[in-house]
Amino acid sequence: MRLGSPSVPRPAMIRHIVLFTAKDKGDIDRIIDGLSPLTTIPHARRLEVARNRKTDQLGNDIDVVVYGEFDSEAELAAYKAHDLYQASTKRVQPLRDMRFAADYDVPVE
Repeated sequence: MRLGSPSVPRPAMIRHIVLFTAKDKGDIDRIIDGLSPLTTIPHARRLEVARNRKTDQLGNDIDVVVYGEFDSEAELAAYKAHDLYQASTKRVQPLRDMRFAADYDVPVE
């Protein structure tokens, strides 16, 4: 998919997606509870924490999804530096098995 001319910079927002698997499936709610304070950090345009619905026909390994939208790299960095982010990471890390993260730019019209 081509999004605009590469020679003309366009304003963009950053989408931040993090996927988690639980070491013990019984801890999924605890992981969600541990990540939920992230939604109160003011630097995100939008931030959601949710249980994966597991309806994909090819793979349902992911247990928890964090989806965020940020206006800039500075906002994303401030979010990651926030005390609630640090506390959340510390609380969830022992409960999770795998963590996959991706950030990408989305042009803003």
